Amino acid sequence: MRQNASGPRPAAVTALVAAVLGLAAAGLIVANQGLATDSPVADGDASGHYAQPKAQGDETAEAMRSAVRSENGTAPLKPASSGGTDPLPTSDPLRAAESAPSPAVGPLFYTGQGAPGHGCSASVVHSPKGDLVVTAAHCVYQDGFRTDIAFVPGYRDGVAPYGVWVPASVDIDPEWAADRDPDHDVAFLRVRRPGADTRAIEQVTGAERIRFRPPVGQQARVTGYPVTEERPVSCQNATKSFSPTQLRFDCADLPNGTSGGPFLTDVDPATGLGTVNGVVGGHDEGGDEETSYSSYFGDGVEALYRRATAAG
Repeated sequence: MRQNASGPRPAAVTALVAAVLGLAAAGLIVANQGLATDSPVADGDASGHYAQPKAQGDETAEAMRSAVRSENGTAPLKPASSGGTDPLPTSDPLRAAESAPSPAVGPLFYTGQGAPGHGCSASVVHSPKGDLVVTAAHCVYQDGFRTDIAFVPGYRDGVAPYGVWVPASVDIDPEWAADRDPDHDVAFLRVRRPGADTRAIEQVTGAERIRFRPPVGQQARVTGYPVTEERPVSCQNATKSFSPTQLRFDCADLPNGTSGGPFLTDVDPATGLGTVNGVVGGHDEGGDEETSYSSYFGDGVEALYRRATAAG
């Protein structure tokens, strides 16, 4: 289990760590769902599509003002592409370690259960309209679509250098909604930035490419935001086949909060952008602190991507 879609960031409010541990001991935290309380959710349609009302997203963005500093939406200039790719040597030791933020990767914050807190990770992927983010389905759907989500790309130490983005729509496979099928633990969000800035997120952060039916055994970098940290962690290793419908990635210390983080290959060392061929999720909703998994990006995920990019 790699998700914690509830409550304040423990790093921000240390005293709440004991409270959360107490809730866990009392059985009030469900291993594969986060807090077993009243997360704000809404119904989508039968296809697994949810169009979020603008006012709802604006409310979430307003709540985020207490959690991050947007620096007036400014961001450091992104370096030009090097024209090459990082060989991504296997991490030694095989443990995730703090890494530099990437402009297209960030945490998902949730604002509906008290102070905003981040509990999952996500990344910008290329799309025709430049407004698409990919994450794990269990990060956005828990007996309904979460309505309190905000994405903060490039986040570090309370700063949102590329601003705060909220969903305009969310798409999951109906098989995930029906019974949390681990082979369909993928979601796409079309996002917007509240306010006067009408640029698509891809124009601001750049975007990862996305690859369907990727070969197994490639060197990959997995990146995500632990719930107890304000900076990302990353690890590098070769992917393996766990089953025909699941990828496996062996590396320790990718804890709760890294769900939805990308499996990246072909990473440009100058920009940090690469190709997404998985997200932390799938089997055991992401695995444990020794092994991560991803639903395989096969025909079903490609169909979901096509549906999400064609929506509204």
